Amino acid sequence: MNGTPLLIVDAANVVGSRPDGWWRDRAGATVRLRDSLARLAGSGVPPELPPPVEVVLVVEGAARKVPPVSGVRVVAAERSGDDAMVDLVATNPQRRRVVVTADRELRERVTRRGAEVYGPRWLTGRLVDPHGSC
Repeated sequence: MNGTPLLIVDAANVVGSRPDGWWRDRAGATVRLRDSLARLAGSGVPPELPPPVEVVLVVEGAARKVPPVSGVRVVAAERSGDDAMVDLVATNPQRRRVVVTADRELRERVTRRGAEVYGPRWLTGRLVDPHGSC
């Protein structure tokens, strides 16, 4: 595999994995997740994913207007978020691709295309919320 590993994060799935009131402000919860992911571009997610890493946050629905920040590319799904993540995996076959989701169907779809999959806890346990709510 060549190039910088690609970390693809299922925003809705990861945000929804924590009962922190995200349902009151989905876009705000996605912004908090995006901001906490920003440092991973340089630090990776040790030990499984050493740096540098390209971080891609896939958003849909109420979070579609969340903008990117340095270190995090935001992809607003045109159709479903799952389809957007499968497309990212499929169009980057030469790279290591790590998808973060708990969605069983999505896990099957991306592993068939050579991606690794980790659940939301794997990621959220390693994040520091710059807004102070993690």
